[in-house]
Amino acid sequence: MDVNGTVAEGFEPVREAFLRNFETLGDRGAAVAVYRDGQKVVDLWGGTRDVDGTAPWERGTAQVVRSATKGVAAAVPLLLHQRGQLDLDAPVGHYWPEFKARGKERVLVRHVLNHRAGLPVLDRPLTPQEALDPLRGPAAVAAQAPAWEPGTDHGYHALTYGWLLDELVRRVTGQGAGQWLASQVTGPLGLDLWLGLPASEAGRVGRVGRVEGAEPTGGLRARPKRSVTEAYEDPASLTRRAFAAISPFPDQNGPAYRAAALPATNAMATADGLARFYATLIGDTAGSARLFTPQTVELARAEESAGPDRILVVGTRFGLGYMLHGSASPLLTPGSFGHPGRGGALGFADPETGIAFGYVTNGFRRTVTADPRAQGLVRAVRGVLGL
Repeated sequence: MDVNGTVAEGFEPVREAFLRNFETLGDRGAAVAVYRDGQKVVDLWGGTRDVDGTAPWERGTAQVVRSATKGVAAAVPLLLHQRGQLDLDAPVGHYWPEFKARGKERVLVRHVLNHRAGLPVLDRPLTPQEALDPLRGPAAVAAQAPAWEPGTDHGYHALTYGWLLDELVRRVTGQGAGQWLASQVTGPLGLDLWLGLPASEAGRVGRVGRVEGAEPTGGLRARPKRSVTEAYEDPASLTRRAFAAISPFPDQNGPAYRAAALPATNAMATADGLARFYATLIGDTAGSARLFTPQTVELARAEESAGPDRILVVGTRFGLGYMLHGSASPLLTPGSFGHPGRGGALGFADPETGIAFGYVTNGFRRTVTADPRAQGLVRAVRGVLGL
């Protein structure tokens, strides 16, 4: 296996961990990038650009990052709040009057971001065609009754998070989250990161697919009275229903899916684009000033939800839009904030160490929040820093 790219002096263990992913953990094609205090210290890629192909992964190859999208999309409402355009403690219905139906008058904007809105499932799942329509998903969650009293408990809004966030942004700005992100953040910064892939960039994105050999629960601990496996297998469970809010799921390699903007699931990114996005949230990078003020960083990573997750059936921790370091999704330190993508991808920032991290892959394993390939790379970074 040829691994391409560079590592700064002292970060050689990350290269070794990246190589092990191919040798022992089944990676077909992947990339990892790490920034420290705004400077790139790891930039590696290897394997094939398509999970089922032979063409090599090149510098600039991008992949869908699944739920790592959520951390990217979360920056939009937080930046709108930072600019005084969105009140986190206002009812969602203040911005989106139709949303108030069926007992949702007290759902706050912060409940959307901290997974306490009580809306992880749809009574009628959307078809793929409906899901890709930017109006149908928001209309469905606006008409949905909560599964629990909003604000009283938390559960991962695997798919509905995207429609909730997207419509809030649209009501405030007149643009969907993908459009706003492109015009205000990723475009001006020149990031290889898209929520709604332009046709001009379609040739850079590799084909993704399943690879063998992963732990069925992603290494997560099951609660004593109900295993993660049982929750996913039970058609009536909130877990199964949350992940089936679109049924069947669209073809992730299809042009229609890639061109759509689903803020919960379908950002396309290079490892460098994902890592530099997080680097710019917490500090200056070459040619750009930081995006989040220190106060907004604290909003992102201050614990809003913690404990048994009604969807993931394990203990999770969330800030506003970001998953926080914990046993379900280990990041770098307790102060890290970011988001994994089901099956492999991971992006996060750690303000205390100045580290920003991005890992993307074309080989999806059955992991949910703690993929062993990404975790091996995080451990290597932790070892380099002596943490």
